[in-house]
Formats: sequence, structure tokens, C-alpha cells
Amino acid sequence: MAKATKTGQFVYIVQASREPTRCKIGKTNDTERRLAEYNRMTGKSKDNRYEYLFVAQVSDMAPMEKAIKNRFAILREEKSREIYFYNHELFRQYVDYIKKSPLFVQEVFIQPTAPKTLTKIVKRITPTLKERGLTRKEVLQKAQKVDDDEFYTLYEDIEKEIACYDKSIWRDKTVFCNCDDAVGKDETRTSAFALYFISHFTDLGLKKLICTHYSGAVDLFNAGTSGYIFTKDGYTEITISPKGYTGSFDHPLSLKILNEETDIVCTNPPFSKARDYWKLIIGSGKQFLIVSNIANPVTNAFIHYFRDKKVWAGHNRIDQYLNPKRQLVEASGHWYCNLPIKNRAKLGHLTIIPLKDIPDADKSYDDNKMLLVDNCYIPSDYKKPFAVSARPILNGVLESGYDIYADKGYIPVINRREKFRRVLIQKA
Repeated sequence: MAKATKTGQFVYIVQASREPTRCKIGKTNDTERRLAEYNRMTGKSKDNRYEYLFVAQVSDMAPMEKAIKNRFAILREEKSREIYFYNHELFRQYVDYIKKSPLFVQEVFIQPTAPKTLTKIVKRITPTLKERGLTRKEVLQKAQKVDDDEFYTLYEDIEKEIACYDKSIWRDKTVFCNCDDAVGKDETRTSAFALYFISHFTDLGLKKLICTHYSGAVDLFNAGTSGYIFTKDGYTEITISPKGYTGSFDHPLSLKILNEETDIVCTNPPFSKARDYWKLIIGSGKQFLIVSNIANPVTNAFIHYFRDKKVWAGHNRIDQYLNPKRQLVEASGHWYCNLPIKNRAKLGHLTIIPLKDIPDADKSYDDNKMLLVDNCYIPSDYKKPFAVSARPILNGVLESGYDIYADKGYIPVINRREKFRRVLIQKA
């Protein structure tokens, strides 16, 4: 804390060393005295010291403090009304909000950012398959063989996808993240889904957020089996019962929450358990927005859901995730949902033209005389079934006057050699 600025009108964010998940936001006209008061509250304990995370000079501290607490009311504890949930992402939001206020004068102190152990995520244009030394066949084959539950969605990917939907979808709804750790000791122990909905609770107008964590063979955040309910009055811990609750999405208690309280499910379920998960969620009749394998539209276990229009592709694919060590890993995934899709941008990736106008390099017939088309070309005048890859399904061809012809994938055979799996579609 800078010694030169001690008295005046200030708002601050302070944190105790033994309460890393919480911070206090308040006002003072003497920063040194206020910090000393906090530390006297801890008694003579030297291992629980309060330190400022941020101090800002303001023109009027009382309305500034009130505005902060109103803006982030959902993150305050019901009893004290002054304890706020803390992690780096929320801290940034607190600071940004204060700095944008007309009452803000100047930043007096901000805690230096500690070196991160996470792999730095650099936003960049996704390299082409050619640049990555891969073919589409190899990508799909690799995606179909994914058997790793330990893929965790990046915050920015959740933010990007949800921004594509009308906010009214979420208003007054209870959102259930039934494959996600809720609030842990810091952001490395918090699901990005939980963090996103906590951060945007008021903005989206949510009624309630419920997150459950599965403590199976791999306990991602070493947090045990716990769930949290977030409401406009704060958050309280769910009573886990019966004894032995695992937090699994198919546990009776999880099913009770799904069936009795949930409006929308939003999560990244384990890829290796996707068949069971899709059956359960789609069968529940609830709205959902989930991440799953990019190859699902050409995989037998899932094709019938697309055929029956019980699910369709969301807006974006996901190529990068975090593993339990918070390292960046690659896997081919995509968003799927039964939410209304408006103005799907990827429809522009489809080229629907007469068969004769499709380049010869992008159309062929296999040994069974089945038409195969590539690169999102779609014949507008072809009446028979034809085979496409997953890409046209993900880009919205089923919203463009075409239906899935069969509930099983199609494996082309060319010169008696099998090629990568496709799906048969036909003009409606």
C-alpha cells in the first residue's frame, strides 16, 4: 500500500490470507487505519493477515460502495452482506466496474498479478488441417476414439457460445450444471461453467444456478462431492443426501434436481459417457446446451437424435480444453442444443447448387453408386439420398430443407476399401 496516500475517500477490496475464496469490499477515509482494524480482528494470529487487493480514490465513497454491492449482490453472503466470492476473473470485474464509475478518481493500489502456472492461452485463428498435418478422416477417427473424461471447457468458449443466444432464454430460469465443480478454493478449482453463470447471474436474469460435482475415479479439483445453489440472495450449500452421494449426473439426487428444479442444462459431460448422458438429458425433456464430440452427427448412437430433430448443432466448435493439470490440450468438440437458433452464421458455409455445378473434385460415387459430396457442397436438385460428412450437419444443412435419411452412419467403399464414416441425407 502506498504510504503517500493515507486519508481521503476510498473504496477497497481486502482479503485475508486464510480466506482465499473471499474478499471484502468497503469504504474508508484512512486506508492504514482500516487495514489495522481488520488485522486486529484476527487477534494475535500471524498466519491470517489481511492485505489490500485494490484501493481506489473516489469523489464520494458512500454511494460508490453501495453501487458496488448492488451490482454484485448475488455474490454476497446472506448473513454478513459484505463477504464476496473471489477469484481472478471476478476481481477483474470488480476493478473494471469501479474504474468505469463517474465517481472514480484514481487507482491508489492494485495487487501485482502473481505469476500464473497455467499455460498461456493465446487467441489466434485456428490453423487449417493442412497446417496441422491432418486430414478430415484422421480428425474424425481421432474424435470418435476419444475416451477421456478429463476435458474441461475454457471460460472464453462458454462466453463465446452463450453470447450467440437471446438473453431472454435465461431469464427467470434455473440452470443446472450437472457435470461441474461449483466454487472451490480459487479459480483453478472452479468449473468455467459455474464461474460464467455466477459472474453473469444478474445480467442473464437467472432464477437459480445449481452445480454438482462428480467425485469418481478422478476427482478433478480434489473438492469432494458437493453442490452449490446460487440465488439472488447469495449462495448456500446443497445438502448432499442420501449418504454416499457421488454427484454423478445419473445419481437419484441429481435426477431429482434435473426433473423437479431444472429449466436449462448447460455443461460439458464426460465424452466417454456421452451416450448415457444424451439419452438421459434428451429424455428429460429439458432445454440444454452442452459440449460433446464433434463426430456425433455421424456416430450411430447419436444420429437418430438429429434425424428426429431432438438436438441440433450449436454455433461453435471447440478445439482446445484444459486437463486436470490446467494444461492446454486439443480435442475435437462442438456445442449441441435444443435451444432456438437464430441467424446461424455457418449456414453461409454451405454451397447449395445444382449437382452439375459442384466441382468434380468434390463429388464422386462409391462402389455402391452412392453419391458422396465434400467441402459442404449440397446438390439442390438431387432427389436420392447422398452421403456427407459431419460438417454440413454442424453448419445447419438440416435447417435448409434436408433430412437425415437413415439412423445409422454410412461407410463408403471405394475400390473395395472403406473410407471415413458419413451420414446419409436427402432433400425433404
